[in-house]
Amino acid sequence: MQTITPFLWFDNNAEEAMNFYTSVFEDAQILNVIRSGDNGPGPKNTVMTATFLLNGQKFMVLNGGPVFSFTPAVSFFISCETQDEVDHLWTQLSAGGEEGRCGWLKDRFGLSWQVIPTALGALLQGGGERSGRVMAAMMQMTKIDIAALERAYEQ
Repeated sequence: MQTITPFLWFDNNAEEAMNFYTSVFEDAQILNVIRSGDNGPGPKNTVMTATFLLNGQKFMVLNGGPVFSFTPAVSFFISCETQDEVDHLWTQLSAGGEEGRCGWLKDRFGLSWQVIPTALGALLQGGGERSGRVMAAMMQMTKIDIAALERAYEQ
């Protein structure tokens, strides 16, 4: 079976990022860590690569140096069932980063995330005036507010 695993290139803080991400998500686990030895790249005993799970999705990280950095062209989309889940993930992931528009944020490592309630998709289905009002309301938001979207739908 073929699997696709996001592989995240960090300058020198892959372990810090992995520990942060696994602390944010309730269903998270560090699977393995490969550290530099006496003859490996980077300072001795620092993470070269590591693998972890977030909500069943495997991720790999690498301390690869300052050659590459993240851009918003790639983001991770998180489907949230409740406003509490949106609030928790938004608060945790945006701390030390940047809040964006329409549920997008950049975390303190520069990685982009979309924290989106499943209710948004349901309210946008079918098009028409109601969906247009929901879209207009969402376009004014940073963190998505489900109750505000529902009010826009019912106007």
